[in-house]
Amino acid sequence: MKQQSVFLFWLPLFASWLLMTAEGPIVSATINRLPNEVIMLAAMGIVVSLSVTIESPIINMLATSTALVKDRASFVLVRRFTLHWMVFLTAVTILIAFTPMFDWVVVGLLGAPEEVAIWVKPGLKIMTLWSAAIAWRRFLQGVLIHFGQPNKMAWGTAVRLAASGGTAIVLGLTANVAGVVIGATALMAGVVAEAIFATLAVRPLLQNELSPNAPAAEGTPLSYRELFWFHLPLAGTSLMILLVQPLVTSSLAKLDNPVQSLAAWPVLFQILLMIRAAAFALPEAVIALTKGPDTFAPIRRFTLRLALVVTLLMVILVITPLSDLYIFVVQDMTAEVGTLANATLALYLLFPGLTAVAMWLRGLLIHGRHTNDVNVAMAANLVITAVILSSSVRLQLPGLPAAAAALNLAVMFEILYLVWRTQRIIPINLFTFSRTRPKPTI
Repeated sequence: MKQQSVFLFWLPLFASWLLMTAEGPIVSATINRLPNEVIMLAAMGIVVSLSVTIESPIINMLATSTALVKDRASFVLVRRFTLHWMVFLTAVTILIAFTPMFDWVVVGLLGAPEEVAIWVKPGLKIMTLWSAAIAWRRFLQGVLIHFGQPNKMAWGTAVRLAASGGTAIVLGLTANVAGVVIGATALMAGVVAEAIFATLAVRPLLQNELSPNAPAAEGTPLSYRELFWFHLPLAGTSLMILLVQPLVTSSLAKLDNPVQSLAAWPVLFQILLMIRAAAFALPEAVIALTKGPDTFAPIRRFTLRLALVVTLLMVILVITPLSDLYIFVVQDMTAEVGTLANATLALYLLFPGLTAVAMWLRGLLIHGRHTNDVNVAMAANLVITAVILSSSVRLQLPGLPAAAAALNLAVMFEILYLVWRTQRIIPINLFTFSRTRPKPTI
């Protein structure tokens, strides 16, 4: 397999992730130009943190669908599984947004300041159908990737960005409503538009490869039980990944300058998301392209080169005026909040490259149906994050640097575990070209 082949398959997946990460900056840039921007940005950060935490069990529906949807029967089964998750997660959102549980979660559990918490509720209510829309489009996007059409996923994300960005800009210019309301409305518009596009994009497959008359895939038909136990560790992994956001948010709310830190964190996190978009596109590419031992080395080579590139991009961002340009001009942040975000950025120099390595290893394990190992690795990541953040609160250390230390050390421990587990499964050494004794192939 040539590097060009890996690159061309990965490229539309990367484009989709990059476009997706551009959504947050557009929304925050709009909020920053409206009244009471610090409070609104802090509230929007909590709305997004809660929403993505609730949706976490279906984030990896993309990987599940990519790996398991192979014929009409498996498509129908995974679709039913997705619909069950959509109903359940919508009910969870309603429970938090519309009942007294809101105060327990946002004020009690997250410790949000009262002046911020009051604006979280309307934003969360608007996001009621967020998880359902995300589940549906992730399921369909996985189908498109499996059948060699990742470019349609990128186009769908472009539609999402146009819908969310357009909504944010139009409402920001014309509507006299709170920034958090505009932000939540824009995000909902985006995911609904993308879900509709994915529904239309998959229709040709339903008329051909996935039609009722199409031949069934070889092997034993997929059962609901097998599907459940395949996806459950991935759901747990996603939940733990997204629990990092509220963990950080909760810690920042309990340390010095909580409002300023809570306002700086979403923009800082957006920068990290954009830089890491290239890494987030790796798992599905690894799952789809891994066909046997001969495909291992080219994908590994591509991953290590990608890790180097994103690390260099991070260095350039930090040592040049680019970060100032983004934070103070594009985002139009206040001097105090912007300086706080900018000063913390240098602590994440290695974070994108480490993420690329972790995503590659996850993809290898998911392809081999070793999803429990992916789950355990993320559990270790979450435990390290929680221990460092709780210690920082106890010692009253600076909030944003403490978050940086937690996230960096956690991903390092995750990689160590993934390397150990993957090395026991793959018949080729991870970081050399020498062969080891025969082991089960992925």
